[in-house]
Amino acid sequence: MKSTVDTIMIKENPWKIPPNAPACMEKHLCAAQYRADGTLLLGASSLSGRNWQGSVWIYSEPEQAPSEGFCKAGVQTEAGVTDVQWVAEKGVAVASDSGALELWELAEDERLLVNRFTRYEHDHIVTTVSPITGGSSAVTGSMDCRIKVWDLSQETVVTTYNVHTQPVNCIACSPTDESLFVSCGQDGRVLMWDRRKPDKPASRIDVELPSCSPTTAAWHPHQRSTIAFGDELGNVTVKDFLGTEPARVEKIHSRRVNSLAFSTNGASLLASVSDDCSLAVMNSELQEIFRDRRHQDFVKGVCWLHGDSSTLTTVGWDHLVLHHAITPTAGSPGSSS
Repeated sequence: MKSTVDTIMIKENPWKIPPNAPACMEKHLCAAQYRADGTLLLGASSLSGRNWQGSVWIYSEPEQAPSEGFCKAGVQTEAGVTDVQWVAEKGVAVASDSGALELWELAEDERLLVNRFTRYEHDHIVTTVSPITGGSSAVTGSMDCRIKVWDLSQETVVTTYNVHTQPVNCIACSPTDESLFVSCGQDGRVLMWDRRKPDKPASRIDVELPSCSPTTAAWHPHQRSTIAFGDELGNVTVKDFLGTEPARVEKIHSRRVNSLAFSTNGASLLASVSDDCSLAVMNSELQEIFRDRRHQDFVKGVCWLHGDSSTLTTVGWDHLVLHHAITPTAGSPGSSS
């Protein structure tokens, strides 16, 4: 009898919507990331009304996002989502407005998101989460000014750092060294962390504009000592923290930089998105080669298709998921895909 009912339900669901996917995606898209096979991960929040809610969405065909009927999997979260990241192949780490880190896992032919754990270890909004290379650990930052290192397999916090004096805006773990990560705080500091040094794990990276709060950071995928970070005034900085050359700084946006991403192939283009509602793509000299202004609200997330320097995706508070094609001839500062 049960199999008959299940068959009827499947037949009456022409969109094949996953069983626990929400009926409607919240308006404000906060983050996006591609998996190596091109599957797109989205985080959404509703930032109005009495209760802030959030959701997580998976699309095997990214061009169908953000249409709910075409998602591969989706799940409602109990609070707003500030950041989402792939963990290994099937895990999804979620930073929550509630002060929790949530870990979800794809199951049932990747059509179901199952909660592995939800842990309330921060005393304020978790603003950022970054998986450590290897997929068994992650680092979170929060508006409580604390940074926490998690053992995901043990579902617990193994280390807490209380060095920033203002909220932590961003954590970015090294793609090649599991001991290193960078943090940006509203106290104006960019800190390099080495977990192999328990007595003094953090060292300050000199910034060109010390009075301006850094907002986001990204590691170069092929140059292990090169990072990029953006700030609240729209500047983008690229710095080799082991080198002797001065950092390169360019005023790319007119407002806060929300996210940065390097392309993962040899070209290593750098994309940035901002509260000025635009996407900019720069070459290795921080020269702008592409600009898109189609977003109508803050652009919050940007990600490149793996192994590709011609395709990237942006998401924003206008509920748009835009796919951009970067070509060698896209060099006009006013160009738009």
